[in-house]
Amino acid sequence: MAEDALRADRVGIVGVGRMGLAMVKHLAARGTPVIVCDVSEAAVAAACELGATSAPDAAGVAAGASFVILAVGYDEEVNQVVHGAGGALARMGAGDIIAVSSTVAPDTVEAIAAAAAPRGVGVLDAPICRGRFYADSGELLALFGGEEAVLTRGREVYSAFCSDIETVGGVGHGQAAKAINNLMLWITSVGLIEAGRIAESTGIDLPNLRTALMKSSAKSQALEDWDQTSFTWALKDMQIVAKMTDAAGLSLPITGAIKELVKDARRIKATNPPGWTAKNA
Repeated sequence: MAEDALRADRVGIVGVGRMGLAMVKHLAARGTPVIVCDVSEAAVAAACELGATSAPDAAGVAAGASFVILAVGYDEEVNQVVHGAGGALARMGAGDIIAVSSTVAPDTVEAIAAAAAPRGVGVLDAPICRGRFYADSGELLALFGGEEAVLTRGREVYSAFCSDIETVGGVGHGQAAKAINNLMLWITSVGLIEAGRIAESTGIDLPNLRTALMKSSAKSQALEDWDQTSFTWALKDMQIVAKMTDAAGLSLPITGAIKELVKDARRIKATNPPGWTAKNA
């Protein structure tokens, strides 16, 4: 009985990289028991130093927790830790919840919900926004999709590391909202590279220009957070958007161009970015 009670109270996290580890930190600080797994032994060790316990795989996490957050990187990894050998779903039952905080295609999380429903397992579509520094401070934004009972439980858990939680619809809509958010981020970020090059050609002081622009119609989160923008996940994000575009039969030339431009933008940002801030000037 005591183990059943612990399982009900414990949160599982599959994937304790940069974002997952921050979740562990904030949950542990609140006194929530956490059980984790990751392919990286170093990542698991770091989580355990924060107070988590470990399991060998996603199935082990699901056996020890009733609320399991997925924080791995790609659709293929999400599908593996849910459906594959050692996957979480086979060890979950009625009343348990899988929360997908990985950024994946909407149809990936919709398929998880379809597979989970016969087992009575709820699915919370819960991608997160704002990036690593906001994760450290517990100020992430979660975009929720799901049924009300699942949303209620999700808010209890995610309030440990999210300062904002917005419900945008049902399962699949959280990922759709995240894809649109990321599309707008990369449109703006690519624009900042090109605008920066024009500005540099005039000899203007870019940090001073940035200060002025942040008080005008060019203000954006991308410009404010320029130092944090790495384009590391940009191509993956745009591949998700392209999949959605193709499925809907939409012809979106700007979106298609951004998908190609982020490939070179990652190199530019890493090696020779416009000096929008004193740090990279």
